[in-house]
Amino acid sequence: MPAFDLPMRELERYRPEVQEPPDFDGFWRDTLKEAAQTDVLVSVRTAENGLRLTRTWDVTFRGFAGDPVRAWYSRPAGVGESLPAVVEYAGYGRGRGLPHERLTWVNAGYAHLLMDNRGQGDQYGNGGATPDPHASAPGGPGPAARGLLDPRDYHYRRLITDAVRAVAAVRALPGVDASRVAAVGNSQGGGLALAVAGLVPDLAAALVTAPFLCGIRRALDLTDASPYGEISAYLSVHRGAQEAAYRTLAYMEGVSFARRAAAPAHFGVGLRDTVCPPSGVYAAFNRYGELTGVNPRKEIHAYPYNGHEGGDAVQVRRQLDWLGGVLEPGSASSPPE
Repeated sequence: MPAFDLPMRELERYRPEVQEPPDFDGFWRDTLKEAAQTDVLVSVRTAENGLRLTRTWDVTFRGFAGDPVRAWYSRPAGVGESLPAVVEYAGYGRGRGLPHERLTWVNAGYAHLLMDNRGQGDQYGNGGATPDPHASAPGGPGPAARGLLDPRDYHYRRLITDAVRAVAAVRALPGVDASRVAAVGNSQGGGLALAVAGLVPDLAAALVTAPFLCGIRRALDLTDASPYGEISAYLSVHRGAQEAAYRTLAYMEGVSFARRAAAPAHFGVGLRDTVCPPSGVYAAFNRYGELTGVNPRKEIHAYPYNGHEGGDAVQVRRQLDWLGGVLEPGSASSPPE
């Protein structure tokens, strides 16, 4: 696929206006306040991972509406001091998989929490373990269209709330320096990490690659690839539902979250990405932090000949180097037994 979005010189200064609902902040404040009514941790149990150098725990925490959400918590074996933590969010259709799968961040010396995606896990990878008990509202069969007609019923209201609660969960675990927590993700996971950056004011860092739900209206005009294609497919059948869908999606817009974010941020984008078009990524990057008044540290790496895979392992190495320069060593504590 050749480059199909805006030229690079236009992407670098692309700052579109976004149609924010007047109650955007109130909507998320009330949603998160309701979710925070109960203690975040439900259980922390040792998990066998078959590895000598990594210890893993099977964590259950309370997400949206107090629903149980599963996660893997891992840290380097034999390390007792408090560690900075990376909360990682998985891509669309994936679950948390198996405990030995994602080892990059723990091998770099971080505590690592990998959140399961509620109601997902059946399209790629090795499955998930978190159902979505609220998935009966009108909408398409895929997560991107579930509950699309009302922001209160939409799948991503629940998933974004889970993502915010995952930060609270990792901060409640022994062996974590709660002041040094980073949010990390690619694709859907990148969209979740960006939302967390906009909703958690004291996040230490955000690492966002090819984020979903950025520049949503333009993306729906540019691509029929899933997940956006699932929204288009739903609207192709429900021809009168467009305005209701747009209203719902405005509450999930990554550019709006980016405007409210203050944490240092590292972005990545493939300029031939037809899944999450580059203009949405640059819209979020260029407007990142503009409502905070703090001019947060940020950088973006573009890969002109790559699609949704972006910089792949090259980007991960850049993330490792960058995050190591952002987070400083902390104080001692003890990991869970």
